Amino acid sequence: MQMWSVLVCGGAGYIGSHMSQWLAEQGHAVTVLDNLSTGHRQAVKWGEFIQADLLDESSLVRAFSGRRFDAVMHFAANSLVASSVADPFSTYRNNVAGTLNLLAQLRRWDIGKMVFSSTAAVFGQSSASLVDEQQPMQPINPYGASKLMVERMLADAWEAYGLSSVVLRYFNAAGALPEHGIGEAHACETHLIPNVLRAAAGQAPPLKVFGADYPTPDGTCVRDYVHVQDLARAHALAMNLMERSPGTHDFNLGSERGYSVMDIVEAAAQVVGQAVPFEVVGRRPGDPPRLVASSAKAQRELGWVRGWQDLAGIIDSAWRWHREQPF
Repeated sequence: MQMWSVLVCGGAGYIGSHMSQWLAEQGHAVTVLDNLSTGHRQAVKWGEFIQADLLDESSLVRAFSGRRFDAVMHFAANSLVASSVADPFSTYRNNVAGTLNLLAQLRRWDIGKMVFSSTAAVFGQSSASLVDEQQPMQPINPYGASKLMVERMLADAWEAYGLSSVVLRYFNAAGALPEHGIGEAHACETHLIPNVLRAAAGQAPPLKVFGADYPTPDGTCVRDYVHVQDLARAHALAMNLMERSPGTHDFNLGSERGYSVMDIVEAAAQVVGQAVPFEVVGRRPGDPPRLVASSAKAQRELGWVRGWQDLAGIIDSAWRWHREQPF
């Protein structure tokens, strides 16, 4: 098995910290770069930590100087949809200009591989029952647009500079690894499962269910969920793909099974052993009724198979993390 030296940008965040854990467990050398604006220093448990900012070129130069990386995995981004609508320039500055600065360092230091953390938001309001890579990309908010811009930048970087890349579009990351002391910890939590669990634990007001009049079986929005550790495994498989097939690649990552908001509420109630308080409120603008991934291409070309198949197991891992959340 080939050993890599990997720079994990945004490695103090939710998905980045799980990526670092997976790489270290497999014997790879990990270096974490994060500005700690939303990440947590306590989540950096594997490898060297460098506090740097993608918008500060001098800090990037210091991060790359004297170190040799085989690849960069790029998770750092402003990811809140609402704030991207309220302040799109900040989102474009961080997600697009920051990535451009990072790519300039890859070119400067002759690093030929990047795995990029993208999002289902690039598809906007897809009507497909399973969203595959051929669906039209029509983002409806600046966050999705910023990720799509970076996808285009990576395609151009391959044509012009020979930079190989794999774009991984997550649908809904969920779960945690409480046994390793890492999990989801956002100052402004917008993800459904943590908010359901916080409501169940009495740490937050009753869950707001945004709309119960959608054309779905129970009237609430349908999404799919994939454990964060399975996303980390997909990144490692992406490295193998670039070794054997240089170029640009893109994959959608999800469970291929849709769960409604009420499905999640009921599954969480079973896990925690008590009802989850909730209230139905009006729809949120821009929420598609259904968004479920087709991961057939990832299964076929990456050999990606989810280790966490059971929704209850995913929710239980998150619940064990939230009960003992150290940061």
